[in-house]
Amino acid sequence: MIERLEGFPDNVAAFAFRGHVTKTDYDDVLVPDFEDRLARHRKVRIYCEIPSDFQRFDPGAVWEDSKFGFGHFFDWERAALVTDVEWMAHVAKFSQFFGFLWPGEYRAFSNADVDEARKWIAEPHE
Repeated sequence: MIERLEGFPDNVAAFAFRGHVTKTDYDDVLVPDFEDRLARHRKVRIYCEIPSDFQRFDPGAVWEDSKFGFGHFFDWERAALVTDVEWMAHVAKFSQFFGFLWPGEYRAFSNADVDEARKWIAEPHE
């Protein structure tokens, strides 16, 4: 499931990915929230926590994530991923290595650094 997180500025779409994540989770939670924020802001920031209770993405969720990412490639200015899930941490490090290809800023954080991640995603753009 994808849970919307509260307590962030209006230009930050914030989510926690827990348990089993499906295409329906994207369709019902993430996509409408992001697009609603995009209607109010020129650029949106995205904050994702993937805690230890995360199990897996359905193939439909992976496809939806890819479509969503490419469809909104230039609509975000900053993204933060918070996780200690080992394979996700490796993906995050790989993504940071190719950060020059992304149109916005991207950082990965461990769960121990969640406060730093929340501060970074909310701070004004330099």
